[in-house]
Amino acid sequence: MPAAEPGTAPDTSGPHRADPFAPFARHARVLLAVSGGPDSTALLLLAHRWRQAGGAATELYVATVDHGLRPTARAEAEAVGTLARELGLPHAILTLPAPLPKARLQEAARHARYEALAAHARAIGAGAIATAHTLDDQAETVLFRLLRGSGIAGLAGIPDERGLDEGGPGGIRLIRPLLGWPKAALIEECRRAGASFAEDPSNRDPRFARTRLRALLPSLAAEGLDAGALARLAARMARAEAALEAAVDAAQARLLAEGQGMAGRLRFPRAGLTALPAEIGLRLLGRAVESVGEGPVELGKLEALAGWLAALRPEDTGARTLAGALMRVNRHAVTVAPAPARRVAAHDRQPSARSR
Repeated sequence: MPAAEPGTAPDTSGPHRADPFAPFARHARVLLAVSGGPDSTALLLLAHRWRQAGGAATELYVATVDHGLRPTARAEAEAVGTLARELGLPHAILTLPAPLPKARLQEAARHARYEALAAHARAIGAGAIATAHTLDDQAETVLFRLLRGSGIAGLAGIPDERGLDEGGPGGIRLIRPLLGWPKAALIEECRRAGASFAEDPSNRDPRFARTRLRALLPSLAAEGLDAGALARLAARMARAEAALEAAVDAAQARLLAEGQGMAGRLRFPRAGLTALPAEIGLRLLGRAVESVGEGPVELGKLEALAGWLAALRPEDTGARTLAGALMRVNRHAVTVAPAPARRVAAHDRQPSARSR
């Protein structure tokens, strides 16, 4: 796998962003996640070219995750290492600590891959991880979420940057510099550089939903719904999402300032909460449930909870639980607090050591 000619700037015409690697400059070290496929191989070539052309001080590191799912995976990872060395970049092959479960395999592999990459990034002092998600990936994601009835946040698709482990040390950022590049352009970059790449057979396996959706894209494109159109939809949804979240921030600051409750509880004036536009109220309620409960809430269940609240008459009171949170409603306030621990039925209790 020969290296690309140094000093050649990446093509930034068409849908490509003027400087897709500009976010790298905010970090002293960036870890490139390179599987050996055409997209990530192009990421490696273009990132190296960017650093040489611009003289950026950012240090680039390369890692390949071997999931242990295919016999050829190790050889593909070693081929990435060969290319990285030709480019003068350090490379590591990361293996997973435990076998992947057979159920929901792709989701489990993705989760394990990010965990391994984040751990390695922390070990080498990298502040960001870069992946090679493309315009085609964005289109598939939006279509996938559209078919599953996602809300605005879901239809915003893949963000070009986000926090990967904001609860972990260092707050590693996940950067996707190639979201504006179609896959075909990245394949051409590899061919132009004379760099070979691997093809993952799972990308053609119809057992996976994304593979089946990928097969639909040419027919949709013929009707005008191509990757570019789906990406524009994602960008517009992201813009709307940012505006809505700003409105929720303002509502939260105003309403909580009026009625902050006891420690571990959130208290809102009922009239103020129910007077909010439905989407703003829904999101604010979701934040409250997530904050004191067990984490993110399924949108449909949250909508049912908000619908129950909206249907109450001013004189009505009541309570509902959702995702580990208890919402109590009286005439003046809506309070969200941790739900009481569930009682274990007598026949479900484990016998004590004495009674065994």
